Formats: sequence, C-alpha cells, structure tokens
Amino acid sequence: MKDLQNTQLLNNISALLDSARKKVAAVVNQTMVLTYFEIGRMIVEDEQKGENRAEYGKAVLQELSLHLTDRFGKGFSETNLKQMRQFFLSYSIRQTLSDESKMPFSASLSRNSQNSMGQTVSDLFENPQTASVKLNLSWSHYLKLMRIKDVKERSFYEIESFKNNWSLRELQRQYDSALYTRLSLSKNKEEIIQLSEKGQIVEKPKDLIKDPYVLEFLGLSEKPNYSENDLETELIDKLEHFLLELGTGFTFVARQNRITFDDKHFKIDLVFYNRILKCFVLIDLKIGELKHQDIGQMQMYVNYYDREKRLEEENKTIGIILCQDKSEALVQYTLPEDNEQVFASKYLTVLPSKEDFIKILEENQ
Repeated sequence: MKDLQNTQLLNNISALLDSARKKVAAVVNQTMVLTYFEIGRMIVEDEQKGENRAEYGKAVLQELSLHLTDRFGKGFSETNLKQMRQFFLSYSIRQTLSDESKMPFSASLSRNSQNSMGQTVSDLFENPQTASVKLNLSWSHYLKLMRIKDVKERSFYEIESFKNNWSLRELQRQYDSALYTRLSLSKNKEEIIQLSEKGQIVEKPKDLIKDPYVLEFLGLSEKPNYSENDLETELIDKLEHFLLELGTGFTFVARQNRITFDDKHFKIDLVFYNRILKCFVLIDLKIGELKHQDIGQMQMYVNYYDREKRLEEENKTIGIILCQDKSEALVQYTLPEDNEQVFASKYLTVLPSKEDFIKILEENQ
C-alpha cells in the first residue's frame, strides 16, 4: 500500500481543508457580528416605544437577558446586550448605500421595523441598513474599537486592522503606541481625513516614516545600559513585532550588510525592502544623540545602494536612522532642502503615559 505521507495528494487535500476551515470561520464570524448589529438595532428600535426611554430600556434589557440566557445559554448578559446596542449606535451612522441614511435616525428605524418580524439570518445580508455597514472584523475587535471615542481615529484602526489582518493583540498594541496620532503629525487636514477614510496610503518615502518609533516590545527598559548590537539583536529576535511597527509592505533582507570600496569596509545594521514603494530601506541604529557624521554615513549608504544595488525599475533607496535623541536643526541643516531619501527618527523603548506621549509628539512637531 502506498505511503501517502508528504505526497502531493495529501498536501493538496490538506491545503484545501485548511482553506475551507478559514472560509467557514470567516463566514461564521461575519454572521455573528451582523447578528449582534441587528440585535442592537432591534433593541434601539424597541426603546423608541417607551415614554421614559432610559428606564424602559433598562427594564427591557434585564428581562431580555434572562429569557435569552435561558433559551440560548451564555453570551446574552445585560452587559453584552448593552454592547450590542452600542455597536449599532456606533456603526449605523456610517450608512452610505441607502437613501435612508439621509432620513432622521428614528424615521430610518421605523422604516426597518416593518420587515423585522420573523427575520432569519439570511435576511441580515439583505436588510439595507445592515448591508450598508461593512463589518469585516471579529466581535472582539469591535468591542475594542467602540471604546475609541474619536470617530476618525476609530475608522482608521478599523481599516488598518482589516487591511493588515491585525489580531486583536496587534490592534491593541498599535492603539497603545498612538499610531494614528504619530501618522497624523506630519499631515494636513485633508490628509488626516484621508487616514480615517482609507487608512495609511504609502505613495512616497515620507509616508513610511514615523517619529518616534515605539520599540516597547524589546523589553530593553529593564536594562540600564545596552549597546547598539544589543538593540539590533533584540530587533532581529523580535522581527515580527518590528515589522508591525515599521508598517505595511516591509520584508527583511539582511543584518550587518557589508559594503566595500577602496579597501574600506562598512556594515549597514539592517536592510529591508518595501514592496509598495519598490525600494530598499536601510536602517542604522544609534545609541545616544544623533551626530552629523551619522547622517553623512547614512547618505553614503543610500548612494551606494542606489548606484550598486538598485535595479533600473526600482525606486530610490530610503535610509532611516533610529536614535535616542536628535536635534531637529542638525538634521535640517545636514540634509538638502529637497531631501526625499534620508530620515532621522527617535525611538522609545517603553510606552509612555498618555501625558508624556502628548509632550513627546508636541516636541517633534
């Protein structure tokens, strides 16, 4: 009898089953989220009938929780029902596919109430109010997102979570490190609105750059002293986390990449490639304050890569110097006015408090 272990047949069937399971899980997840959205709609709609809506709604949720828990088991506590209600209120305002979005909120609810009796799961995808809301993440993601009060900021994290397939943990980490705020600092009003509507759009080198970069995942705060080699080693050991912090489209190429000319040897700390901008990204790590010699060295690395490594169809190389401290004036006067290739950013090894973060961001403006 033929041994099927590691055969193409077994591999193909295994791949098919893995793909099918992922698709089934995605459908189950979307159905659950849409169901919770619709439950929230029904609760809000029912509240419109009560004279004292706050008291009426509270009493309804208490009784509804008892009956649903008795009939369907866990998952329908009063707290969970409140979350479903808030879910609908938070996301129903984004309707765009139906003229009902132009109607007063209560009028829109009344229109939908005509078809809410005897509703089935398949009806969720046909209900104009439900279908007009794109809900592509897990319920756990939305529980986190609903706690973000700024609608534009919430929309940004929702888009980026879906686009980059962030886990809940990754979403939490990006929010804690104030990704939206860091990206917003160098943008005008129109570009900030674009962040909330389309997420991060990478079209030019500057779009990739953050200042500061947050490297709290390294755990270096526990070490009173560390070298550039320690920092580099930790980044490589936690490469997946570092790629998340770098952003979209990065792939790792090399560490301590040696370049040689005129019998002189130099080593670039880290080399990446960005698939969106189609260019190499060189990273040099500096402990302490940035010096003008560090900028000149990075400019040399970038020039070398452009002339010796870059293919004709690729874009110009980008260089990023990560340092503990820097003088904005030093950077400004060392680099040319039309600089599009070399950037200097601070890095933090701990997540500061909200107040400290605001102070840091203001200093970098």
